[in-house]
Amino acid sequence: MVDADLTFVIVGGGLAGAKAAETLRAEGFTGRVILLGDERDHPYERPPLSKGYLQGKEDRDSVFVHEPTWYANHDIELHLGQPATAVDRAAKTVQLGDGTVIRYDKLLLATGAEPRRLDIPGTQLAGVHHLRRLAHAERLKHVLASLGRDNGHLVIAGAGWIGLEVAAAAREYGAEVTVVEPQPTPLHAVLGPEIGQIFTELHSDHGVRFHFGVKLTAISGQDGMVLAAHTDDGEEHPAHDVLAAIGAAPRTALAEAAGLDLVDRAHGGGIAVDTSLRTSDPDIFAAGDVAALRHPLFADRLRVEHWANALNGGPAAARAMLGKDVTYDRVPYFFSDQYDLGLEYSGWAPPGSYDQVVIRGDAGKREFIAFWLKDGQVLAGMNVNVWDVTEPVQQLIRSGARPGTDRLADPSVPLTDLVTE
Repeated sequence: MVDADLTFVIVGGGLAGAKAAETLRAEGFTGRVILLGDERDHPYERPPLSKGYLQGKEDRDSVFVHEPTWYANHDIELHLGQPATAVDRAAKTVQLGDGTVIRYDKLLLATGAEPRRLDIPGTQLAGVHHLRRLAHAERLKHVLASLGRDNGHLVIAGAGWIGLEVAAAAREYGAEVTVVEPQPTPLHAVLGPEIGQIFTELHSDHGVRFHFGVKLTAISGQDGMVLAAHTDDGEEHPAHDVLAAIGAAPRTALAEAAGLDLVDRAHGGGIAVDTSLRTSDPDIFAAGDVAALRHPLFADRLRVEHWANALNGGPAAARAMLGKDVTYDRVPYFFSDQYDLGLEYSGWAPPGSYDQVVIRGDAGKREFIAFWLKDGQVLAGMNVNVWDVTEPVQQLIRSGARPGTDRLADPSVPLTDLVTE
């Protein structure tokens, strides 16, 4: 039976919000749990939207965090299609789009992120797409199948994870793909040029055309349909559809209007939280894509837009809301699947933060582990088509060890032996 004396409200119907609600009940919380989602779909996971579901390898029901009946069975008050429009911190209330006002004792903001928009002429055309929500993936899935049948062309703005995963899916459907990217390699801001080049070769081998060092300046069309994409070097790329995959922005409007501390966009943006995921208001927490954590391991604020952060951050915030001692210091982790290449990345090593990249294995065969080092210390590791090494890679990062590069590169030396070196 629910005890109405305490009410915990969760704003955000994604993975972080759903796992937070699950954890509150698992930890024995008997008060009201109200979960607010601005989409009409039940909470779902986002990785399949650019991977298995988009490729037609997974069905729609596989993306949902819980069965629809789970929420009622666990006394979770689920409000779908109902955005939160304001937080009154003094009154401790959340206002919904229909005017409803809900009082809270503790509040979790798991509002996620939204795709950045192309600010160029032609984005109103019917063939211009984004990929963030299930509805986007459903639409794009049909588009890719149609392009594949008709030998159609897809232009993708951005060679980040979403851009590359959609490029792989599009090629598997048989569509022609051109990727436009202002940096010199794919994934430049995450992996740097050394490893980014491997993804250039991977996708080129599968027929993707890259156009580096340029930006889209316009999308032209006729009768509302896309005909071409134009870049700032004067090139015109034939296109039937265009995907904007130029990153995501944290959804901080609610927090900003409520006066919570934010992080400057130049440093990743997001809602500033401490290691317990508490915001500048002691009764408000934030988790998932929107939370900018001062990470204990990396001496910097990190805002991580990946599945594992939502999966683990939501439960951590829930425990903190219950007054438990929480230090959220998980090593950032994400994974990707592109064609026959699978990878897992752990750590944090953007360009400029490392001075060396060490390869263990055969990069030419795309079976290797890459390590990013600073003064000999491992900041990050990525295993490509090499499995069951995430735990020792993360232990190596956590340990602060400085193994010699020769031993780090030697596959015959167990990774566990390097942790104490």
